[in-house]
Amino acid sequence: MSNAASRVVVAAVGLPLVLGMLWLGGWWLFALVAVAAFVGVHEFVTTARPLRPLAPAVYGGVILALAGAQAGGIVWLLGGFLATFVLGFVFHTLSSTRAPTTAALGSTILGSAWIGLGLGFVLLLREMHTQGRLIAFTVVLTVFAADTLAYFTGRFAGRHRLAPRLSPKKTWEGLAAGVLAGVFVSFIALYDKRHEYLSVGQAIVLGLVVVTAALIGDLFESAMKRDLEVKDTGRLLGGHGGVLDRIDALLFAAPAAYFLVVSFGYH
Repeated sequence: MSNAASRVVVAAVGLPLVLGMLWLGGWWLFALVAVAAFVGVHEFVTTARPLRPLAPAVYGGVILALAGAQAGGIVWLLGGFLATFVLGFVFHTLSSTRAPTTAALGSTILGSAWIGLGLGFVLLLREMHTQGRLIAFTVVLTVFAADTLAYFTGRFAGRHRLAPRLSPKKTWEGLAAGVLAGVFVSFIALYDKRHEYLSVGQAIVLGLVVVTAALIGDLFESAMKRDLEVKDTGRLLGGHGGVLDRIDALLFAAPAAYFLVVSFGYH
């Protein structure tokens, strides 16, 4: 199966599952996010092995962050994540390996923040106010549409490389298509609620912010993989690579969307 065909198959199976859990929300969504988090942590720890991240501390910090987000909101999300510092120091002290403290703790905290906070904000988006289902759907579909259009446009019509040192396959043509797709999805998804929720202008700004954050998230992971000399974080999702390769954009887009919507006056 070709890479493109593999991506289509995984999206056809995975997207309905994600949207279904977003619709149900609550502990159903938490279960899906927790599974993604555990697989993502495994991929991160494996990929970043040269830096000696402390796996128990990453797992502990991520699950505490997610549990905090589900049970108590953003304050408990942050509190759960901060436990990573304590867990990291304890496990590093008890560890039989003698990896440099800065590298071990730094990579441990990076993994917990990247995965725990990123996915934690997905939970917060879904429960942040009476329109939580709508805004969560909008953000996920915006990221998906932008990524899909950018990929296929870059594949078939891309000529000018966007970031050749980090991600040689990304193109400016793909980015333009992704931005248009993301803004269009955000506009359409929120249009019926324009008089009682986000206005048309705010919906367009949301689309732009989500697409921009998603791109930064994608390039962040590309930079990390290049630094660690790996192509993908895993092979679980075929042409998509690993779970982190699939959700890297969402890990940045969800926090950006959350704080933007809060800045618009919705909590």
